[in-house]
Amino acid sequence: MAQVEAETERIVAADAETVFDTLADYSGTREKLLPEHFSEYEVREGGDGEGTLVHWKLQATSKRVRDCLLEVTEPADGELVEKDRNSSMVTTWRVVPAGEGKARVSVHTAWQGAGGVGGFFEKTFAPKGLARIYDAVLTKLAAEVEK
Repeated sequence: MAQVEAETERIVAADAETVFDTLADYSGTREKLLPEHFSEYEVREGGDGEGTLVHWKLQATSKRVRDCLLEVTEPADGELVEKDRNSSMVTTWRVVPAGEGKARVSVHTAWQGAGGVGGFFEKTFAPKGLARIYDAVLTKLAAEVEK
């Protein structure tokens, strides 16, 4: 099994604190940021950053649906980490200042992929697909905080 990774980032025209608070608001804003690839969204514990337990289904392709139960931690300033209890998937969001009134938001997801031929195709195609999904999240995030 090989490690599979997807990453994307965006500069947002809002201060880093506002952007981070918006991302960490699982009981309010976060659900609005998710594109059609996400369904069955439910906050099960907490709802604001550290200590949140959130569920959703992520349909990365027409045949691939992940049932995710994510524990949220904040290991560093400007960082949210979502660890899936149902798989090896870990998503890390980082928000840092990028000039006056701007923030750089990056998202990195990694998981242990399948072995063999299936793993080859997963490692080849999944990162691009997941990056497109997270680009859509970042577009909605920008629209939310740049109001």
